[in-house]
Amino acid sequence: MSRAEDVITELAALEDPRARAVNERHGDPHGVNLTKLRAVAKSLGTDRELAGELWESGDVAAQLVALLISRPKAFTEDDVDAMLRTTRSEKAHDWLLNYLVKKSPHAAALRSRWFDDADPRVRAAGWTLTTHAVTTADLDRDALLDTIAREMREAEPKLQWAMNETLATIGIEDEGRRARAVAIGEELQVLADYPVSKGCTSPYAPAWIAEIVRRREDGAALADAP
Repeated sequence: MSRAEDVITELAALEDPRARAVNERHGDPHGVNLTKLRAVAKSLGTDRELAGELWESGDVAAQLVALLISRPKAFTEDDVDAMLRTTRSEKAHDWLLNYLVKKSPHAAALRSRWFDDADPRVRAAGWTLTTHAVTTADLDRDALLDTIAREMREAEPKLQWAMNETLATIGIEDEGRRARAVAIGEELQVLADYPVSKGCTSPYAPAWIAEIVRRREDGAALADAP
């Protein structure tokens, strides 16, 4: 039995039907507690070859472990592109972006590669990277707002969420474009009715922008107080 098969067998022994039921409701078809899954990954150390074998198994829990034992620089642009297109869960999709792509030397190239992809899940990844880059890279924010105004309302849910994050980020970080970002959000009403627990910030862009700007202004006022 290979090391990858050993890991998959170990993960299978940790399967909890109750955890699977909860995870599947969130688009993650596996039943391994994440604390235990992280412990498995920690015991393996960093291993590019094993990570590749675990990913190629198609087992969701194994793919999550693969991401945890990987170094961003160990993967080529084509490697990461192929991985994104074969993710089998929401968490694997998100972890891939957060743990590998955002720290990868290929992040900018992948953002451009995915931004207009025909697959809405791949395109969503491009927009997630755009949110990450919009305050640091020389991006055309007006063109981004044009695209959001034209396409966000009808976008697939994951893509819509990612575009909304870019809209809110521009509104928060760019005072000169804040009014336009708020106006777009108010016009589209995307996530306006999203349920939010007490004390949490709504993902509805106008509310999100207003709340974060208020917090920053309050923080600045406190810092300036005698």
